[in-house]
Amino acid sequence: MVSVCLALIVGALSLLVLYSINVHTYWKRRGIPTAKGWVPLLGHVLPLLTCKLSFGQLCQKMYEAGKGYSMIGFYKTTSPVLLVREPRLIKIVLQSNFSSFHDNGLKIEPELNPLAAKNPFFNVGEAWATARKRLTYAFSGVRLKMLFAAVNGVCKKFADYLEKQLKSRDKYEVELKSLFSRFTGEVVGNAGVSIDGFCFEDAPHPGSLDEIGKLMLEPITKNGILTTLVFFVPTLNKLFKIPMVPEKVNTFIRQVVAENLEVRRKLPTPMNDFLQVMINLEKTEGDETLNEENLAADVFSFFIDGYETSSVTLSFIGYHLAEHSDVQEKLREEIVSIVAKYDGALTLDALKEMTYMDQVINESQRRYPTGAFLIKVCTEEFELRGSDGLCCRVKPGTEVIISISGLHVDPDYWTDPEVFDPDRFSDDRKQSIEKMTFLPFSEGPRMCAGMRMALLQIKACLATLLRNYKLELSPKMQLPLRLSPLYFLSLPIGGVWVYISKI
Repeated sequence: MVSVCLALIVGALSLLVLYSINVHTYWKRRGIPTAKGWVPLLGHVLPLLTCKLSFGQLCQKMYEAGKGYSMIGFYKTTSPVLLVREPRLIKIVLQSNFSSFHDNGLKIEPELNPLAAKNPFFNVGEAWATARKRLTYAFSGVRLKMLFAAVNGVCKKFADYLEKQLKSRDKYEVELKSLFSRFTGEVVGNAGVSIDGFCFEDAPHPGSLDEIGKLMLEPITKNGILTTLVFFVPTLNKLFKIPMVPEKVNTFIRQVVAENLEVRRKLPTPMNDFLQVMINLEKTEGDETLNEENLAADVFSFFIDGYETSSVTLSFIGYHLAEHSDVQEKLREEIVSIVAKYDGALTLDALKEMTYMDQVINESQRRYPTGAFLIKVCTEEFELRGSDGLCCRVKPGTEVIISISGLHVDPDYWTDPEVFDPDRFSDDRKQSIEKMTFLPFSEGPRMCAGMRMALLQIKACLATLLRNYKLELSPKMQLPLRLSPLYFLSLPIGGVWVYISKI
């Protein structure tokens, strides 16, 4: 009996080994170089599961190790994944052959995340096209001008808050992500649904939108592991049924929309905010009976897209400005001179003229892109052929990775890539930047639909801050800056700590 059990165990282990070898020679059999660091059954994701590296850091590490190759293969547990390195191939995936790679690879369970599931980032097919069309409509030029009025109101609240912090002291020490989350949270409330976000209160307010954002997105170890399971190991997510959005957030968004709609039914004139834009869109499409589920999903998208990514981007810009006082002063001079042309008023036209600000934002996004990678899924078999002779016939269902952070610091495309130099994006130099090597908002049909709104609030926030205040790094800042492995977006370990003082 013992010998029979032993034989069964040995047989099972042998089959497991043979299966593992067969699965993990997928790329070798196709002549594609394979990344180092493979672990049986786990593939290359052990650093991800143990929170040693974020997925973006893992992709960048493999991108850099694959120097000299147009593409490199690796394994996400037992699934083969292709990382493309060559800009020409990246253009094929994102743009010219979009029909073969039109799905994003980050998946969520719709029944667990009904509001998030309607976000165009997670949608596919017709649902994606419809959701993207709605957001593109919301952020067109005319409607962006309308939303700017609310953003400008938040700028005044922001200025008052800073003034209050410096009323009785020379310097205000603050972690920039937490400060800018107050700003973006208030924008979500004011421009999104015309409510007070309670983000600039002296004491934390239970209904503040920045606290709601932290509930879902704060990068603690538990959330880091949950994010890994939800996004990167979908088989485990299906098994454990882990929601991306806490029920408290779902309930809050639905309640805000329901109460808001009830108030609007009694108002003589419509409001000027994102929710009203989406209400108007539904009515133009002939749907007089408003779909509260769709509107709640729209507001959730506005919240999640506008709150976190913009505050992260702002914190990195603030870090670079505090570190480079010459860049900060040059940007301040531009802001002051342009605002003076508009009689001291911060206007949408004034922001459009701030071209050096655009350079600073671009260079900060190059150094530390908020989203460090893109995951696309092959939807129709397609042959990718690199200039180095490597050729891969990508099968439907195969994930294709683009390392944005790897591209952004590749010395093949950027001189002294570790140096912060906004002049890379000046008019006389930006033409030399190779296409598809700078992807802060992606490219092609799935390019970020909220890009214009994001840049609007980022520029308005910076203009408000730098007109009257200067930034200096605080001793609390952990240098050299290192990125957290516990978060799917880029975020510095220990945060970005600065002193803010009046000029």
